[in-house]
Order: sequence, then structure tokens, then C-alpha cells
Amino acid sequence: MTMVTDKIRILMIDDDEDDFFLVSSLLDDISPEQYIIQWASTYEKGVLAIESRSHDLYLVDYRLGQYTGIDMLHYFQQQGYNDPVILLTGKGDYKIDKEAMEAGASDYLVKGEITAAMLERAIRYTLDKFSHLTAIANSERRYFSIFEKSNDIILLANCDKKIIAANPAALRVLQHDAESLYEHDLMYLFALDEQIKDFLSQLCDESGVVQQEYVFRNKAGQKLDVVVNATLLDEKKQIFLCIVQDITEQKKKAKEKQQQEKFVITGRIARLIAHEVRNPLTNILLSISQLKEEKLDDIPDSELYLDIMERNCHRINQLVTQLLESTRMMELHISAHGVNELVKKAMTLAADRLQLNNMRLEASYMEPDVMLQADEEKMIIALLNIIINGIEAMQPDKGVLTIRTFLQDNKAVIHIGDNGSGISEENKSKLFEPFFTNKTKGTGLGLTSTQNIILNHKGSIEVESVVGNGTVFTITFDVSQ
Repeated sequence: MTMVTDKIRILMIDDDEDDFFLVSSLLDDISPEQYIIQWASTYEKGVLAIESRSHDLYLVDYRLGQYTGIDMLHYFQQQGYNDPVILLTGKGDYKIDKEAMEAGASDYLVKGEITAAMLERAIRYTLDKFSHLTAIANSERRYFSIFEKSNDIILLANCDKKIIAANPAALRVLQHDAESLYEHDLMYLFALDEQIKDFLSQLCDESGVVQQEYVFRNKAGQKLDVVVNATLLDEKKQIFLCIVQDITEQKKKAKEKQQQEKFVITGRIARLIAHEVRNPLTNILLSISQLKEEKLDDIPDSELYLDIMERNCHRINQLVTQLLESTRMMELHISAHGVNELVKKAMTLAADRLQLNNMRLEASYMEPDVMLQADEEKMIIALLNIIINGIEAMQPDKGVLTIRTFLQDNKAVIHIGDNGSGISEENKSKLFEPFFTNKTKGTGLGLTSTQNIILNHKGSIEVESVVGNGTVFTITFDVSQ
């Protein structure tokens, strides 16, 4: 588009000359020195005039003989022209108005209702919008490479927190297509309500800057650990930019390293406890054995008390043994096994418990099965511990145990979920610690042993839980080539 004067050049494409004179007179009335308006009486003449690219704005009538204004808008699109077009429609043509906006019209006016002020306002707003979009387009071209090729999520949102632009990395990581993502506002991405409030309070203060770690969720509901850098782009705070770095994998690796280190420390403590406890325990047991050989008739119920002491000494000894076994690096008898095969074998051992409690199993297994280098016996024990925990957390007749296996990023993933009582955040952090349990008769070493088995297989285990809504264990392994 070429500006030959300081005046605004308008092309009106309309087969009714009276309408052209009416529009011309309205513009002369409101601002006689500001506009130059030209007329094309047919679709074909309009096309020729458009090709000159000498106009700032186009007024196009919907009815153009055998053509329509929509056809003219499609012509603009086919030529790659982004010039501003206002469509002139008849009264009550609401369906046409909507179609026009979808076809690229900047605005529409209803014939018979046009006033000078309304026409001038529509032209001014359309040109302002076009100027703004052109500036954005120029900026987009300048930063296209950064926006399109960045591995970080880049989002633009308006003052209503509505997402108005997202780069390919955002769509990929958040698992949305553009249409579904733009249906939501930015707050939809936050997994935790308290973090939404914190984000908004920081963004809307005087500085208008946020640099903080949050938890997002993708379309599938999976949680993502992210670092958000958000900045308001203008003084009026109309649009702000969010650059979001996905640190989920980094945190996962750090957590796995922390778990390994924790197990090493726990193992050392366990060996120290075993040494310090078993020596005096052995002496106590020897003393009890000696006392049992002697007659203690003068002490009532002496035999009963000695039995209690002996039984509890053996119990302590057994707990020390279990602690050692659950925290030491174990010897694995490795061979190739299918992931589905291992899960199904563990599930077979728990089938009676499900049936007795009238609980339902919902299982979904990947096809084809993938192979895992594993110690079959120990892996089945680990999976069975989780399955039994899930069953015990659910109510009879209402329980639903959910098992899913799938392949993701060359890793085998096992989900074991229940709709039970759930686990509080405080207890979740202690879940794999030795002797931590909510069960009246539990030792608190089952999940410790499970984690040890999985870590020894170079896998990872994570827990997501909501009190009252159940728990999901996610176990991940590298698969055999």
C-alpha cells in the first residue's frame, strides 16, 4: 500500500452509485479535507483498483452482481493482501456479518443505519487496528526465529489473562493445538490455586514482573515443574509476555539423585542400628534361654514373662533384618521380561483381594509389550506392594483399581491408581521412609523395599495424591533395545 498524500485514500466497491454518493457526502460532512474516496462499480473493476495497491482502506458492499463481498475478501486472502476491509451489509444479515469477520473483514456496517459519526469512527478504529497489527507483524518478523524455534514456552496474554499467542514449543509441551489453548486463559495452565493468586498478585503490582517456579499442567492433566518469567509489555498493562522454562525433567533427575543418596545414608544407618542392636539383643536372648533352663518357682508366671521377652526380642531381630534388606543394594537376577507380563503376574497375586472386597479393575496395557531387564521375583514384589496398598486404601464395593502401561520417550511407564482415601502432602513426603505407616499392623517397610527394588533397576517412582480422591503411583524404566 502506497501513501501518495497525507489524506486517507478509500476505495468503495459497490454497484449502487447512490450508496457511493451517500458515503462520500457523509465523509465530507464530518471531515471534508481528510478523505479521498474512489468508486469501483463492479467486482472486476474492484479487483483492478485493488491491484494498484494505492488505497489505505476498502469499503465493500456485500452484493456485487454475481459476486459477493465475501468473494472479494477471499480475493484479498488469495493475493496475500492484509489491507483493512469494512463490509457493508443489509439490515439483519447477522449470519453474513459473522461470515465476513471470519473471512478477514476488519469491521462491518449496516446500510440504512450508517451515520457520519459511525462511519468516521469505524474507519478510524479500523485504521488504528490495522496500524497496530502491522507493527505487531513487523515485530513478529523480527523475532520470528526466537518465537518459533525457542525450546522454551512463549505465551502472549492480554489484560484479561486470555492467551492470544503461543509458540510451537508451548503447543508441544502443553499438548494443545492452538485452537484449544486459545479457548482458555493463562490461569487454566496452573495446577495449584494458591499459585495462581501468587502469580496475579506479583504481575499486577507496580513492578509488573514475575520470576518464580510454579506447577503447570498439560492437556492430559500431567503436572509440569516450570520457571515463569512474565513481564508487562506496556505502561497500560494491556499485553504481557510469559517465557516459561520446563524444568520437569531436571527436577525429576535431581529427585532421583536425592533418592539414591538418601538410600545410601539410610543403608549406613540401618547397618549401624543392626550392629548396635543385635549384639545386646543376642545377650538378652542367651540370658532368657539360661533363665528358662533354671527353675523360677518362686516368681509367679515367670515362664509367661520369659516367653514375652523372647518373642519380642525375635520380633526386634526380624525388624532389623527387614530394615537391612529394604535398604541395601541387592543382588539382581536379571533377564528380559515384558512390562505387561510383570504387571499381570503381580495382579494375579492380588486378584483374590479385589474379589473379596468386590472391587473393580480397570486395566489398559500397551501394544505391543516392551521388554525390561529385570529380576522377575523382586519386581513382582515391588508392584504387588503398591497394588495391595491401593486395595487397602479403598472402600469395599466402591473401589476401582486402575492400571495403565504405555511407552513414552523410550521409557516404559506403569500407572497404578486407586480411588481411595488419598495421602496428605505431609505424609506423601514420608511415604518411602523406613517404618512410616498408617496401618495398625504394618511395619512401614513395604514401600521402602519397593522403592529400593525400583531404584536398583535404574527406575524411578513418583506419587500423586489428593486426599479423598485417591492416589496414583507412576513407575518409569528405561526399556531394553
